[in-house]
Amino acid sequence: GGYFIINGSERVIVGQEDLAPNKVLVDYGREASSITHTAKVISASAGYRVPIILDRLKDGTLTINFPSIPQKVPFVIMMRALGLETDMEIALAVSPDPEIQKELIPSLYAAREIKTQIEALDYLASRVTIGITDPEARRSRVLQILDMYFMPHLGNTPNTRILKALYLGQMACKLIELVIGRRKPDDKDHYANRRLRLAGDLMAQLFRVAFKAYMKDLRYQIERYRLTKGRKLSLKALARPDIVTERLNYALATGNWVGNRTGVSQILDRTNWISMLSHLRRTVAPLSRGQPHFEARDLHPTQWGRICPFETPEGPNCGLVKNLALSAYVTAGIDESSIIPYLQELGVVSLLEVYERLKKGDEELLEKVTSFTKVFLNGTLIGYYPKEDASELVSSLRKLRRSGKLHHEVNVSYMKTEYINEVHINCDSGRVRRPLLIVEKGKIKISSDVVEKLRSGDITFSDLVSMGIVEYLDAEEEDNALIALEPEEVTPEHTHLELYPPSILGVAAVLIPYANHNQSPRNAYEAAMAKQAVGLNAANFHLRFDSRAHFLHYPQKPVVQTRFLDLIGFNSRPAGQNFVVAVLSFTGYNMEDAVIMNKSSVERGLARSTFFRDYSTEELRYPGGQRDIIGIPDIKVKGYRGKENYEFLDEDGIVPPEVDVVSGKVLIGKTSPPRFLEEYKEFGLVGETRRDSSVSLRHGDKGIVDTVLITVDGEGNKFIRVKVRDLRIPEIGDKFASRHGQKGVIGLLVPQYDMPYTFEGITPDLIINP
Repeated sequence: GGYFIINGSERVIVGQEDLAPNKVLVDYGREASSITHTAKVISASAGYRVPIILDRLKDGTLTINFPSIPQKVPFVIMMRALGLETDMEIALAVSPDPEIQKELIPSLYAAREIKTQIEALDYLASRVTIGITDPEARRSRVLQILDMYFMPHLGNTPNTRILKALYLGQMACKLIELVIGRRKPDDKDHYANRRLRLAGDLMAQLFRVAFKAYMKDLRYQIERYRLTKGRKLSLKALARPDIVTERLNYALATGNWVGNRTGVSQILDRTNWISMLSHLRRTVAPLSRGQPHFEARDLHPTQWGRICPFETPEGPNCGLVKNLALSAYVTAGIDESSIIPYLQELGVVSLLEVYERLKKGDEELLEKVTSFTKVFLNGTLIGYYPKEDASELVSSLRKLRRSGKLHHEVNVSYMKTEYINEVHINCDSGRVRRPLLIVEKGKIKISSDVVEKLRSGDITFSDLVSMGIVEYLDAEEEDNALIALEPEEVTPEHTHLELYPPSILGVAAVLIPYANHNQSPRNAYEAAMAKQAVGLNAANFHLRFDSRAHFLHYPQKPVVQTRFLDLIGFNSRPAGQNFVVAVLSFTGYNMEDAVIMNKSSVERGLARSTFFRDYSTEELRYPGGQRDIIGIPDIKVKGYRGKENYEFLDEDGIVPPEVDVVSGKVLIGKTSPPRFLEEYKEFGLVGETRRDSSVSLRHGDKGIVDTVLITVDGEGNKFIRVKVRDLRIPEIGDKFASRHGQKGVIGLLVPQYDMPYTFEGITPDLIINP
């Protein structure tokens, strides 16, 4: 996914890793500030991302930070503005537990002057509506802001205000639980709190902006049209669909996305097969590279099976740029409403119902509700399960999923401590999940006849999921599982079994044979170097016009295979060759990461490669009837390069194939009109002086012209591409490496008759220093 061809170049949309939206995360405040604890949620609905922060100050009061209202708003005033007027209503919305309610006293006391919803709205209006004098209009403006921009993921109609108030109450409840020591702060780097935005999400975001611009333009065009009456309104003539096209093309071609993000789309790395696959599976965390975010860069235990533990760059991006593991799968997201009926059937009482009954003074419920289990759907409290132990609810939901009644993307996790009793159900997009074999009562559910059917192709892997043999777990549900690595280890306590433990690695790391016997940074170095190996990057390389491409003459598949090489297709597009290696100190020219190579092997074609580079130009048309002309430039043109530089051109001004060229020689002769018409008008010259804009070989390059292509581009201009090839033979200073991060440069080329040999007379191709 994420592969696009834009203006003839291959581009990738790199997955963006972000904090999970619509999920309350609590943490301690900064050391020196007046804030002791803080709760944050990024409320995201179509098109909006609104960060809402609830802070607890040193005096115990709670305040809300909300972008649409400039100053901080006291928590109680916001609750009253949303329609909960009495202190009792607010306290119950936070929690029925008296210990938690006690923590609200400072906040309620601080807002004692403002008693009704109207007063609260006027308080907010004094901060927002500057310039509106009518009190009714001011209040409706505040309500409009609250409906549209406050917690937009819960809805934007007046009847969702009660839901927003209850959600805010839950934020306060979670914050107070942290304050009184009932829960620990949330770990931002736990993979349950992270979401991956892939090409679909990012393109949708882009299209939304582009389509809004298109609608705005259409409205403007129609209004302008209505001023000049008389003609018949033709929408076809007024709509400008190219606005959307241009916006999408621009973002994909430059990588500048909405929300000031750069580098979202990148040119596909085609050095070899591995570098291409690895680029398509890359993810980027949008943190600034300058600061040392140690926690964000660390390998987190929840990344097991989701993110490759080795494949990350060294240097400033270390740990921020990651790659998906082989078994990882990113959810597309399903509709929440499909799950709610099942929950009601299983006995979950809706939050509104419980709240209304508590408000009416249901004493019996008030005593019991503190022991009930809270049920969260995608981070929002939707109701209570009327039992202290919710294991039954959780196992019923998992049974429904395994039987195929619930969608396989639904994940359920149960969190129970001394104080906390919560069931979390997730079905949103961007969670990285991984497949595991289900174990029930110590028995593995998969059987040998199912494996046979899978081998023969009667069933597919997806069928295993619908049969309830394999299931995908996200990081949150995995906290509830006990997973065995090997079938022999399975005990009655285990819930799952790994499909195949080495699949925790990514595409580049599975190349390493016996990676478990290496020092860990060596594997990381190798994962980075595998992407630089010269090999066969595409079977049609002689037809492709890549701006630069290397091609190894005799690529070989490795003698030492790993089980994944066929799976990822490396054996059919290999990189590198099998050398005879001696480990020896020899002449001293292989000290300190240097190697000695057999000159005779090199002369026989060892590690030879061809380098291709593409040169192109087009005949542009300019305003005023001017245009470029491809041909041999006249001696009179400005910037003429001397006759000898044009010697290889045919009469059409283009170099023919199979000509030896060196740097400075012109490949395509071209002249352009002068940049500024004033240049020659000043002197009153009659004729115009054209300038030379020929394409010549890059400085320091040499080679043979391989292919010449004459065609037209999208605008119908003449378009020329010239591909130049250059034979590259290993020489001193070229870098070679094994598959274990042991890199070295050639320090000496020794002829075969001077090389050491074994008893059988074998001479090595390469000598490395131990």
